[in-house]
Amino acid sequence: METNRRLMLMIDGDNAQAALLPQMLAEVSKYGVMKIRRVYGDWSSPQLKPWKDLLHTYALKPEQQFSYTSGKNATDIALIIDAMDFINSAGVDGICIVSSDSDYTPLATRIREKNLFVMGIGRRTTPQAFVNACDVFVYTDILSSNVEDAGSGSPLPVSKVEDDPVSANDETRIEGLFQSAFDAAVQDDGWAHLGTFGSSLRQLDPGFDPRTYGHKLLSQLVQANPDFFEIQKRETKSGNADIYIRLKV
Repeated sequence: METNRRLMLMIDGDNAQAALLPQMLAEVSKYGVMKIRRVYGDWSSPQLKPWKDLLHTYALKPEQQFSYTSGKNATDIALIIDAMDFINSAGVDGICIVSSDSDYTPLATRIREKNLFVMGIGRRTTPQAFVNACDVFVYTDILSSNVEDAGSGSPLPVSKVEDDPVSANDETRIEGLFQSAFDAAVQDDGWAHLGTFGSSLRQLDPGFDPRTYGHKLLSQLVQANPDFFEIQKRETKSGNADIYIRLKV
């Protein structure tokens, strides 16, 4: 995972939860260094007060955008204009958009077309089009869950997020996703390296996260489901062990 990217953090203050900012910053820092941090919104509105309390603590720059017309969200337009300025000036290597608004889908697509990294953070209700337009998408439901204390975790098909609207179809969806990722990663010997398998998962579903199923790492999720995965450990020249998998279904 590349961690030296120059990233721009762009938060739609009208569409993001200030209480999760520390967790969001931790997630973004996994993929690069945040050189620019901005929060967009109408700062005369009481809705942004939680963000005002965090500006100095986390070195966030507030970007004022008045709501000129009732029912129209000018914040997303201002954010998109700034993002285009930065990607065209080559000032950053990637952008993280914090919002659940599908209006950012064209922006995320454009960033990827520029061969830049794009990350999204939003609620589980975020439209799939926006999620799929990102290289990585992190659901805030996961950030607000205490997954580190989840014990051994849930069985594979069961979501750890309460009131997840896709939970009813999760078993079929996840099995199909894993089958597709395995087919893309499998080697001639019928096994797939876990790292390659994980990369394929991200390509197919940028919103996939093992923490949704109660496990911090993909390796833990795989090992917790022996009825679904067959595991093989192969020693490397350095003395470490690489994990290979194949599906039992």
